[in-house]
Amino acid sequence: MKLFIVATPIGNLSDFSKRAKETLEQVDLILAEDTRQTAKLLNFFGIEKPIISYHQHSKLMKLEQIKGLLLDNKNLALACDSGTPGISDPAGELIDFLHKEIPQIEIIPIPGPSAIISALSVCGFSANQFLFVGFPPTKTKRKKFFEEALKYTKTIVFYESPFRLIKTLENIKEELEKNSQKRKIFVIKEISKMFEKSWRGEIDTVIKNLKSEKIRGEFVIILSPAA
Repeated sequence: MKLFIVATPIGNLSDFSKRAKETLEQVDLILAEDTRQTAKLLNFFGIEKPIISYHQHSKLMKLEQIKGLLLDNKNLALACDSGTPGISDPAGELIDFLHKEIPQIEIIPIPGPSAIISALSVCGFSANQFLFVGFPPTKTKRKKFFEEALKYTKTIVFYESPFRLIKTLENIKEELEKNSQKRKIFVIKEISKMFEKSWRGEIDTVIKNLKSEKIRGEFVIILSPAA
């Protein structure tokens, strides 16, 4: 019994590795965050495998179902919508559950695309040490979130949706000013896709430039180490 954690493209399908494709072809069943999205990937590469959903709203019954499949000596693959499972999605909960319930299980990573690492590779800030904090809260506790994150003096990485991008940048700017912190900022959207674009510099300038854009796509925000 094996569970493969398979990284999928964050945009460009050419980034899907040969090993990842072979893994999905060989397993008995694929667990997917969004079955429709994974079906598109499988169809593109001509892979025919049954898919069942596993996402952030999955209940204990689904965990038990997956456990049962593994105990029945099935090999499974876990794929999220895009990127590497376990990063800002519920894969960690499943893996923790399986380690406790089936200590003898083999859980094997199939490396590949990651928006965090891709963004860090082109931002020009030191990535020897960095803090990844996922998505900021959408409503309450935002102020505390930014206060806590900016206590870290090395490089900091966020995800953000287009709907809250400007608000988040303004929250960061306010917190930086309050603490007299000097940091540069790097923002990139739609990594590896047709409309990929990035902005880098002082936060005031980046906010001004983004306000003149149509805010669409998924964004990664990186703050340089505090000066």
